[in-house]
Amino acid sequence: MKKIDFKKELKHLYTPSAKEVAIVEVPAMQFAMIDGKGSPETSEWFQQTMQALYGVSFTLKFMLKEIPSAYQYVVPPLEGLWWTKGVEELDFKKKQELEWTVMIMQPEQVTAALFAEAIGKLKAKKDSSALDKLRLESFHEGLSAQIMHIGPYDAEEPTIEKLHRFIKDNGYQLRGKHHEIYLGDPRRTAPERLRTVLRQPVV
Repeated sequence: MKKIDFKKELKHLYTPSAKEVAIVEVPAMQFAMIDGKGSPETSEWFQQTMQALYGVSFTLKFMLKEIPSAYQYVVPPLEGLWWTKGVEELDFKKKQELEWTVMIMQPEQVTAALFAEAIGKLKAKKDSSALDKLRLESFHEGLSAQIMHIGPYDAEEPTIEKLHRFIKDNGYQLRGKHHEIYLGDPRRTAPERLRTVLRQPVV
């Protein structure tokens, strides 16, 4: 049976140009989500959230393999919403002040009951406070501007500036939270080859 790869099915959302900013309409999708604060580089909580988030996503994938009517799929990439309270434009230099939500999109066939069952299976193996904070939630971003950043995460600032400049020059205003979609694995990919979708909701 063919596996659905949402990066290919929703190509316009996951593979924007690295040269030009594009305006897209992002539909409502459901995500496994968990919140945190502080620098992801030094936060122990961030590491726990990663384990919980990937753990539940792959557990659900394998649970659905046992359901004959369910379709098979590639687990979607990690995504993150980033913001600083009281600040319109995010400043990644102040990492300890960052607030964030990390999340992985879940197919519509993942129900609340199935999600709770997956968390139960994980807790039976190794309980974690992060598992109690996971939630399954619909997220509708709507009209947004986005561009692909190629390179290290710490070198995103010029690309973010380009994104924001496009938004303002074309009569839009920033809305909501800075959104990143991580298409590369930093453990296996050279920093200069990492690909990250940078997205900003607009009005």
